[in-house]
Amino acid sequence: MSDAPVLDAIRALLAERGVSFREVHHEPTLTSEESARARGEELRVGGKALLVKTDDVFRLFVLSAACKFDSSAVKRQLGARRIRFATREELLALTGLVPGCVPPFGQPILPFELFADDSVFANDRIAFNAGSLTDSIIMSTADYRAVAAPGVFHFSEQGE
Repeated sequence: MSDAPVLDAIRALLAERGVSFREVHHEPTLTSEESARARGEELRVGGKALLVKTDDVFRLFVLSAACKFDSSAVKRQLGARRIRFATREELLALTGLVPGCVPPFGQPILPFELFADDSVFANDRIAFNAGSLTDSIIMSTADYRAVAAPGVFHFSEQGE
């Protein structure tokens, strides 16, 4: 294992499933826009993963980086009364990761139920920071859907 255990786990999972992917090592990126530039991809191809507490349960939500998270759609779909983003401290404690490097994977990579917005599958590929602010993976959305097996529903709004 390297000093990037989440990245190693993603590489191992994709290799085990026979999935082809491209890895890009880049300068540290803190925003979806910076990540898209560093990868040479359009913003909409980026998969933005958000750790969200719905009532008393943390769940992972993935949407196109060009979109905004629609909490009311999530509340309706899951029947949740309260919803909020994980704090930086909660994210670190639960995943060992900092904001901006959470990959779009639940089990077996991260211990959360996973949901993906349909905006992710409007593209033929998904690009995401893979447990590191300096390492990204780009793969087909068909392979992503097969490997990650997210619940899919609409929870995004068009971004600015």
